[in-house]
Amino acid sequence: MLPSISYSKRKPLIGCTTYRKTADQSPPIEIIGLMPAYIRAVEVAGGLPVLIPLGLDDSDLLAIFERLDGLLLPGGGDINPLVYGEPVNPTIWGVDDDRDRVELLLARRGAESDKPILAICRGHQIFNVALGGTLWSDINSQMPDALKHDYYKIRPRNELIHDVVIQPDSLLARSLGKTKTLVNSLHHQGVRRLAAGLTAVATAPDGLIEGTELTGHPFAISVQWHPENLVDDDPAMLDLFRAFVHAAANGG
Repeated sequence: MLPSISYSKRKPLIGCTTYRKTADQSPPIEIIGLMPAYIRAVEVAGGLPVLIPLGLDDSDLLAIFERLDGLLLPGGGDINPLVYGEPVNPTIWGVDDDRDRVELLLARRGAESDKPILAICRGHQIFNVALGGTLWSDINSQMPDALKHDYYKIRPRNELIHDVVIQPDSLLARSLGKTKTLVNSLHHQGVRRLAAGLTAVATAPDGLIEGTELTGHPFAISVQWHPENLVDDDPAMLDLFRAFVHAAANGG
């Protein structure tokens, strides 16, 4: 078990957005939840994870946001391409328009505030789309000379697939304590046109943007890989969560 980090003041509340699944029962039951790896990573980093349910109206979502100290946008299914002006194609899966609504709202509110944000995989993509960027809706068929990035259900979630090079002067590099790292890769979409205000701070060998930061924000980092699945294998990935939680504990 990884040791948790303690703070002299109260532990910060980290709001984690969620997704829908259908339980295999008769009749089927809809469940709203989150993979435990995210919850555990926040907890061992010293935060108190709080799940933000889908289905709430905008005013209630913003009321929850105001009570939080930080926001985590996790991975999951695809964003509806219509949101960023692309047609739906046969590779798209797992679209939940309500989840898109919830996360786009919170991502935009987070960008306007000083509350720390950590966005992971789908979260990395939703943060870019929320601020006006676009995506490769399917890297394999759209991005020239792309590596294979989609090892979802093919390899273990903690298997390291390719290098990522990180800008030395970035908050991401300072948080990880290094400027190059091996990462897992569980996605078929990625950042295409970077949103205004975001800076690309990490790239894969094929040039795909793997990390961004929001200019002028005290702590707003997005990564395309899944650090929550690597905290037991690479201390730097836990350090990323610790940096996020520390920023939340100290008001950004």
